[in-house]
Amino acid sequence: MPPGAHDRPTAPTSYWDDHAAAYDRATAPLERRLLAPARRWVAERVRGSTLEVGVGTGANLPYYRAHARSVVAVDASPAMLEQARRRPEARGVDLQVADAAALPFDDARFETVLCTFTLCCVPDERAVLRELARVVRPDGVVLVADHVESSAAPWRALQRLLDAVTPAAAGEHHRRRPSSSLDHAGLVLEEREASRWRLVERFAARRQA
Repeated sequence: MPPGAHDRPTAPTSYWDDHAAAYDRATAPLERRLLAPARRWVAERVRGSTLEVGVGTGANLPYYRAHARSVVAVDASPAMLEQARRRPEARGVDLQVADAAALPFDDARFETVLCTFTLCCVPDERAVLRELARVVRPDGVVLVADHVESSAAPWRALQRLLDAVTPAAAGEHHRRRPSSSLDHAGLVLEEREASRWRLVERFAARRQA
């Protein structure tokens, strides 16, 4: 674990542990319309030794396993990892409990590091981005997808409302935009796309030279 890791904020876990069993059913409508296209976009860019940060129930695994040579997947919630283990695609995946802001891996270990729909619910998304940059190889790629602050005013108003009523225990934020924080993480944007009204954004980035 890198120096100072224990001083960083940890992700909330009890809320996600409590909701793990029902998570896939609860998100099924959003999965089909918004999340799955972003997962496919990310999966097409996965290559070689891969780390998934915030694997959750393993929803990405069916999309990218064929492209990865080896996979390590981490999540702060043990209950979410138990759900991920039940997927056939999880066979051979090294599933570990870990804090996204304090990853227990050496520098420059992975060719691909992916993180989807996780930066919205960590205490400090910049700290997590710095960790993604730290563990990816200089010639590797960081792949991120998340729901972000919309480009449309009506959706932004709804997002502000959601930020006000979402349970604090979930730690979820609806108006973040990780692609605007890449400089702070030592990453350079290479490619970026978004859904209609920029409800979901995905991007590929590499370490700064």
